[in-house]
Amino acid sequence: MGRRRAPELYRAPFPLYALQVDPSTGLLIAAGGGGAAKTGIKNGVHFLQLELINGRLSASLLHSHDTETRATMNLALAGDILAAGQDAHCQLLRFQAHQQQGNKAEKAGSKEQGPRQRKGAAPAEKKCGAETQHEGLELRVENLQAVQTDFSSDPLQKVVCFNHDNTLLATGGTDGYVRVWKVPSLEKVLEFKAHEGEIEDLALGPDGKLVTVGRDLKASVWQKDQLVTQLHWQENGPTFSSTPYRYQACRFGQVPDQPAGLRLFTVQIPHKRLRQPPPCYLTAWDGSNFLPLRTKSCGHEVVSCLDVSESGTFLGLGTVTGSVAIYIAFSLQGRGPELLGSHETALFSVAVDSRCQLHLLPSRRSVPVWLLLLLCVGLIIVTILLLQSAFPGFL
Repeated sequence: MGRRRAPELYRAPFPLYALQVDPSTGLLIAAGGGGAAKTGIKNGVHFLQLELINGRLSASLLHSHDTETRATMNLALAGDILAAGQDAHCQLLRFQAHQQQGNKAEKAGSKEQGPRQRKGAAPAEKKCGAETQHEGLELRVENLQAVQTDFSSDPLQKVVCFNHDNTLLATGGTDGYVRVWKVPSLEKVLEFKAHEGEIEDLALGPDGKLVTVGRDLKASVWQKDQLVTQLHWQENGPTFSSTPYRYQACRFGQVPDQPAGLRLFTVQIPHKRLRQPPPCYLTAWDGSNFLPLRTKSCGHEVVSCLDVSESGTFLGLGTVTGSVAIYIAFSLQGRGPELLGSHETALFSVAVDSRCQLHLLPSRRSVPVWLLLLLCVGLIIVTILLLQSAFPGFL
């Protein structure tokens, strides 16, 4: 994956591990922290407002929600509800943002470039039910229910996701169990052992099927707690007898221009770190029969996360070294992030270096049909003239 310097939108006062974008308000929600260790590093969820300043996109801190001694390691968003994985627990948060009428704050006069906060002291960490008011926008965040979701000897919730209608959420962690909960009561409705060892990722499809990937090298499809099938990515892909691979991430995505179509995407990485690392792989699956459609190498850097655009057109990958890549979902063709020109899509990323960055993809250039026809007509005329010149009386 090629490296380019991406614009830095925001720098938090703690490591960042999770990010969501609220499509209704355009807010970026970044979360992380230093955990329970007494290092002086706080834990929190930051709500960031995007602004266009001198033609460049920037993010300013709108609201900081204190999570006390727990760092948020994973996030899922459903409307105005956030599900935050904090140690062995899942904490639900509700946030409400609406425009203020006639309440204009004084504009900041700083001309410094890069990540910035609004004029005045940094907002205090906000606890349950706290409000923040800024220029034309009010944000209120409150804690809802919380529940323990993992019960291993070293418990940690590693992944959380909502179902298609946001009435249920599923969690997975180091004990290998999938647990499904009602929203927002967090009443448990299902629990079963999905993997021997840690669950790395899970995805809920619109038809109720659940895909899980784990450290036991398996990827499984479930209908409630019944195993439907297991995935075998190497059926139509490369085989490595001496290099075991495991599934690292999974996501469902729509098929562009096919409202009823569904794809599953998975990432496979080497199970063990080698001195000369073999490539990682990205696989697209048929979402109805779960057969592999195509598999492509996605570089030698170990992939840590995967996401799919809402339209199903693009895939975003992040690596353990901090690089990102954007792929076209149909062909699994890689496209590197660019900084100039018009852009077809954008990818936001966060990392343990506390930075939130923006990666832009330039629009794919295409030739208009009318221009192609004009070129064809011109080529025919030139050919006839050349033949007439070489062979007088040809016409």
